[in-house]
Amino acid sequence: MTSTVVRRATRSDADAFLRLVDALARYEKLDPPGPEARARLVEDAFGPRPRFALLVAERAGAIIGYAILVETYSSFLARPTLYLEDVFVAPEARNKGAGRALVAACAKEALARGCHRLEGVVLDWNEPARGFYAATGGAVLDDWRLLRYDRAALERLAG
Repeated sequence: MTSTVVRRATRSDADAFLRLVDALARYEKLDPPGPEARARLVEDAFGPRPRFALLVAERAGAIIGYAILVETYSSFLARPTLYLEDVFVAPEARNKGAGRALVAACAKEALARGCHRLEGVVLDWNEPARGFYAATGGAVLDDWRLLRYDRAALERLAG
């Protein structure tokens, strides 16, 4: 079996990354990002002031997965937390170690940054992902609920 290599993405990976974002949208039954959002994703990943870190999983020269990471902060730990926004492996490349390699690379990145946690969310219906996270040592926190202000709520609140 060909091994999986996880590395930081470069601008030359943008098209493969966007194809995987579209595949994730299909999997989650969501609309994929439109042209303007796609341009923002590339700029926010590779522009002069990146807004997130992007790791890609590669096997036999093909990009088969990605992870988006953003640093947050825990006031109670007084330490940073690395937030895993997305982790996705193309369906045809699953069950061959790519997901584990991506999450392990995220864990290494968290430790390198001095983080004490790696956090993210998982859809309640996504049993394969929930099982994967449990198998890799992740715990679903039933006593915490995701809070979200959408754009309209932000505008109302900001006045």
